[in-house]
Amino acid sequence: MSDASTARAIESLAATIGDKVYLDVAKWHLYLGDAKLHTPLAEKLYPLVAGDKVTESTVTDILTSTSVAIGGGQKTVTLADLIPPAGKADLLEAIADYQRDL
Repeated sequence: MSDASTARAIESLAATIGDKVYLDVAKWHLYLGDAKLHTPLAEKLYPLVAGDKVTESTVTDILTSTSVAIGGGQKTVTLADLIPPAGKADLLEAIADYQRDL
């Protein structure tokens, strides 16, 4: 796959997850797209999608290894800590929908 087509695929995956998956902070929902976290996450997820290696465990590993700066960079928290279980299920469903549309 060419760099341009890979970039388009990542953008498409980012769009798919950006408005379906949210961070939960003090019962406030901030969607990944609004937080500008959808593209960096899609870049990490895309190799799994392209290699057909998406599992709950591999996605959780990526969420756990993805840090988010909070408080002006004073602290970092992982996406795994910020996305509630229902959001993780939504993420897996969005990835599955994306794969079906390929």
